[in-house]
Formats: sequence, structure tokens, C-alpha cells
Amino acid sequence: MQIAEIESAAPTGEDARWTALTARDARADGRFVYAVRTTGVYCRPSCSARTPNRANVSFHASCAEAEAAGFRPCLRCRPNAPSRAERQADAVARACRLIEEAETAPSLDALAGAVGLSPFHFHRVFRDIVGITPKAYAAARRAERVAAALREADSVTQAVYEAGYNAPSRFYAGATERLGMTPTAYRKGGLGTRIRFAVAPCALGTVLVAASERGVCAILLGDDPVVLTQELGQRFPGAELSPGDDAFAGWVAQVVGLIEAPGRGLDLPLDIGGTAFQQRVWTALRAIPLGTTATYADIARAIGAPTAMRAVALACGANRLAVAIPCHRVVRSDGALSGYRWGVARKRALLDREGVPGPDER
Repeated sequence: MQIAEIESAAPTGEDARWTALTARDARADGRFVYAVRTTGVYCRPSCSARTPNRANVSFHASCAEAEAAGFRPCLRCRPNAPSRAERQADAVARACRLIEEAETAPSLDALAGAVGLSPFHFHRVFRDIVGITPKAYAAARRAERVAAALREADSVTQAVYEAGYNAPSRFYAGATERLGMTPTAYRKGGLGTRIRFAVAPCALGTVLVAASERGVCAILLGDDPVVLTQELGQRFPGAELSPGDDAFAGWVAQVVGLIEAPGRGLDLPLDIGGTAFQQRVWTALRAIPLGTTATYADIARAIGAPTAMRAVALACGANRLAVAIPCHRVVRSDGALSGYRWGVARKRALLDREGVPGPDER
């Protein structure tokens, strides 16, 4: 899958603003307003009113600026009120709070009624903004509550019921994939789970590679081997962490080789874990071709959730498989590097090795 689409830059010049106005581009809403001298009214760029004569239009950075110039707000697009996108985002945020605070997952009708939308419209808006359906979001939140409670409860069954599941079977379906191990092992901090690991020097400093029985479960980058080992131990305090044998050294060599020469690829099983939404994002990241980058907006569009850019960024930050899941290939819309879990300098170094030019070289 090719992900090379460039996100539109914010309209700043007069020509760019006029183009956004004539296209009724909702992405420009909130960035500026335009006023029409013959009507004395100012509007959002997306206003459905008839396109005015260019000679009669002036652009203003804010509603206050337009009103100070003597213009009044349009009664059709109401530029001085929250935009449709803002209202939808607020409705979804309220619905998410309702889901998180409820002992049992609210029905679609109940959620839609609480935020003043029809069930069909609410379902579509929620999916577009969050990236998953309300039902999937509720299931993910319940699973997170179980994960948090597993180490405190007397049993897995107790944790499952306390998290709002009507029956343990509904949680156990896919639980091992979400947690990376059985629920019983997770409750005990990985007790009974054997995780092999090894630390090796690489071009980016130090790399720690760890693997469960399912496959590579962590690739961590840093400077201090002790700190990296402690990080792994904090994640699985009850697991049996054992140094990798000679066979495992071959796995580590593959990871180091991938860092040194990204074109080699990585032919190893991965224990990815994560929520359904995170897995969708990570799959899209692995589809970014070598030598190219994508924006958060590109990834959001690739997974069918074009407005879920913030959720995409969070999923990138939750990635624990550096290089294997190439979150370093995600950049800001202007091409500049954004944050990186293992340091922006390492992100730039990885992109340099893949032949991606910096913003100043383009």
C-alpha cells in the first residue's frame, strides 16, 4: 500500500484563502473568516452561501477582527459559534466519558440520545473521530479495566466481572492476543511466562530484543543496557526473564541488521499485542514503503478513520517494537519530525539510513 499523500497546508496567503473559500473547504474553518462588503456579513470558508465577487471580499484572522471592521456574523454558517466539527468532537467526547463511567456498556440508542444525535448519525460520527465503533470502544475500555484489575483481584473471574463483563467467555475471546499472554499469567505480572532477551550495541546506541513464546515482543532503543533491562522487567515483573541462547542471538542479529541496513527486512514472528485500533495503525505503519514517510493524517485515512489523527499519534507512541513497526516514518504535515518514543535524533538517523531527505534538503 502506497502512503505518499501530502496533507494540505493551512491557507495563509490571500490566494490560498480564496481557493479554500471557493472550494468551501471545511478544513479551513477556524483558521480565518471572510467578509463581503456588499452584504456586511462575514462567514466561515465552508459557508454554503453563493460565492461572492472576489473584489468584494476581505479576509480576517478571527471573528473579533471581522466584527471590529464592522461586519456581522452570517446567520447561515454562524461563524462565531462552535463549528460542526467542534460540536461533533464534543458529542463524541461526552459519549466516551459515559462509556468509561458506566458499569455496563450503554446501548447505541442511549449514547446517541445522551448527546442529541440519531443512532445512525452518532455511530458514523463516533467511528470517524475515534477510529472504531462505540461497541468496540466500550469493549476496549472494559479490557483495559480488566488488565488493570488482574494484578489486584483474587482471581481472573473476579476481575472480569468487576470490569463489567456479563460472562468470562466474552473476555477470554482474544484475551491472549490483547495481553500477550494468558490472563492468569498477566494477573501475576507475567508469572510463568518465559521471556528471552538480549542487549546488543547498534548504530543507534543500544538495542534490547525480547521474545515471548509467540514471537518478538519488544525492541527497545536507548543508551544504557541496565535501563533497558529494567524497563522490560517493569512491564513483566513476574515473568521469567532469561538471557537468550545462541539461537536467539540470531534473532538479535537480524534486528541489528535491520537498523544498519533497513532494506534487509525482518523475517521474525512478532508478538504485537495491542488493541484492535492500535493493530490497525501498526499494520498501516508497516505498509509505509521504505524510503518514504507518511503524516498522521495519511495513516488515519489509510485505516478509514480520517479524523482520528490524535488517536493515531497515541497508537504510534504505544508501539514497543522499534524499527519492526516503523513509527519513525510518520512525520508532521509540514515534513518536520514530531516526537519519537526513543528520541528525535534516533528518528532522524533511521530516516537518513532509509534515504529520506530532511526538510532542508527537499
